[in-house]
Amino acid sequence: MVLSLTCAVQNYDWGIKGGCEVSSLGELNTGAPSDPSKPYAELWMGTHPSGPSVVSATGEGLKETIAADPTAHLGAKTVERFGDDLPFLTKVLSVAKALSIQAHPDKTLAEQLHADRPNVYKDANHKPEMTLAVTEFEALCGFVAGDVLAANLISVPELRAVVGQAAADAFAASPGGKDELRAVFTALMTADGDVVAAQVDALAARLHAKPDKTPVDALACRLNEQYPKDVGVLCAYVLNYLALKPGQCIYLAANEPHAYLAGECIECMATSDNVVRAGLTPKLRDTAILCDMLTYRAGAPVVLDGERVDESTTRYVPPFDEFMLETVTVAPGATYELTKSQGPCVYLVHRGSCVVGGENARRGSVLFAAAGDETVVAAGEEGATLYRAMINSRVYA
Repeated sequence: MVLSLTCAVQNYDWGIKGGCEVSSLGELNTGAPSDPSKPYAELWMGTHPSGPSVVSATGEGLKETIAADPTAHLGAKTVERFGDDLPFLTKVLSVAKALSIQAHPDKTLAEQLHADRPNVYKDANHKPEMTLAVTEFEALCGFVAGDVLAANLISVPELRAVVGQAAADAFAASPGGKDELRAVFTALMTADGDVVAAQVDALAARLHAKPDKTPVDALACRLNEQYPKDVGVLCAYVLNYLALKPGQCIYLAANEPHAYLAGECIECMATSDNVVRAGLTPKLRDTAILCDMLTYRAGAPVVLDGERVDESTTRYVPPFDEFMLETVTVAPGATYELTKSQGPCVYLVHRGSCVVGGENARRGSVLFAAAGDETVVAAGEEGATLYRAMINSRVYA
């Protein structure tokens, strides 16, 4: 059972205006012309109520379609493990400027936040996620190693001035300590706004005159242009700065700080829209919650290059049960049978044209395949490239 889906486009401020993956794929998927004056940020493929997909043939929501017979659509093991809804949400992101300094809550915190403020935290689920670069994709991800932060607290006087000498000295004495890292980050994020603004201005002036800027210095300058005087500018010296190449992937557990900066990607996550923010954003900042919720693990994040399954498929497997991703490339005129999944799959046709499980598809097509479906892709004259989101196969081992 393969169903064609019509999906939701989100026009957030940080999206790309003009030609980009979200505007192009969204226009092809929905049939609605894109507006070059609007920023195109995200294409959502799933059942979350903030951007639900619709079954094109019936006009019924995918969530409601699944709910009519969860076992047929999701499989018995999926229903037993996750309930009667699609447990993952897939997105395309087109990022023109930095998203917020943020983290996603674990289930316990998500339930508490949703109960306290359901208008802000829209669901009670956690939100581990993974990001697969389509273009070069820049991000801040996790805390830098202790020795790096210790060096930055010395070499970036503006950072030290905001953090305070006492917290900086305590961290220098124990650069591997989580409590010391927590103290530094909390002091930074909760510092007086006037102090932060003055020090960010001083940093920008110093870097403007600096002839040998590092990549992190250049990032700090760019962030200050996007969000002048914001505390998030100083986070460039606290969080790991990554530039992923197309085909590389990172994953983020709950309670880990990050911010996407620029580029286009495929993102997969547990079905949730919970974000706790504290910088680089005009939206609500829950700084105290963010500082309290983080794990304060430090060091470089894991970058996945993908596991080559065969000549057509590369697989990206995070340490989360709800999802994994595959990139599938089928040669012009060729037919390819995908490995059977015991759970549901969502496909995005990214390039070319094909027939997927009997459904005609082209760039921008999104399809839902039920659990156990023996899906065959028959590529057209241009060949076809698809992304497949699915439940992590370890769930069914």
